[in-house]
Amino acid sequence: MSSVLKELKEYGLSPKKRLGQHFLIDRNILSKILRLARIGKEDTIVEIGPGLGEMTLALSQLAKKVIAIEIDSHLVVRLREKFAHTPNIEIVEGDILKMNFSSLFHRETSSLRIVANLPYQISTPLLFRLIEERDRFRDLHLTMQKEVAERLIAPPGEKEYGPLSVFTQMVSIPTILFFIKPSAFFPPPKVESAFVRIEWRKKALLEIEKEDWFKKVVKGCLGYRRKTLINALKYSGLSLPEDLERRLKDAKIDPDRRPDTLTPQEFVNLSELLKN
Repeated sequence: MSSVLKELKEYGLSPKKRLGQHFLIDRNILSKILRLARIGKEDTIVEIGPGLGEMTLALSQLAKKVIAIEIDSHLVVRLREKFAHTPNIEIVEGDILKMNFSSLFHRETSSLRIVANLPYQISTPLLFRLIEERDRFRDLHLTMQKEVAERLIAPPGEKEYGPLSVFTQMVSIPTILFFIKPSAFFPPPKVESAFVRIEWRKKALLEIEKEDWFKKVVKGCLGYRRKTLINALKYSGLSLPEDLERRLKDAKIDPDRRPDTLTPQEFVNLSELLKN
């Protein structure tokens, strides 16, 4: 998309490294994202980091409404000028990690969907936040670092398997749809990217009110992933029952396994037996 490079030059703008700005310039990739996101005329799309609005405009032509959230005040000015006469695009200035979603989306009556090219340096904390706020969004279609995408889908025992893998797989079915070369962006990032679909499970593996304790157990165990499970728990700082080893065996969880071999369901079982 030569228009992106032209606009940057015309308005004296340049990508900000501290904000992780990499503008999508490959129109074929944009078309593929739009097709795989399966956008309907009644959808309200939330876009995070719209940049110069190339995808924003394309989304607005397919969806009922687009809410584009941008942290860069210079880009916000440009976007508001650009879409002043496009009534179904709303530009919101702010940091997505700090926003109050209840206030931001209180006027929206239809279910929200996210389609976004995530700024690289916030992709992991933002994914955790979106998982916590999943009741607000029907699904997520996200471009992110290939490394982070592979962590989302990693099975137990793989080096990429960690808390993000467990939390994501506990509540959703994540799928890598395709990979994207650095040359599709300006400036090109140093790593490959991936376009990912995250669809929520009809029923999560754990009730929402038990998630805080579950997260402490997962992080406590995987913080010592090279130790045996029973030793990892002892180092975790968690409050543990005196008959820990017996409880593990009763739950058919081998105390000598490594924590990173436990499936999300086994972590659910583990958190239940430790809490009780």
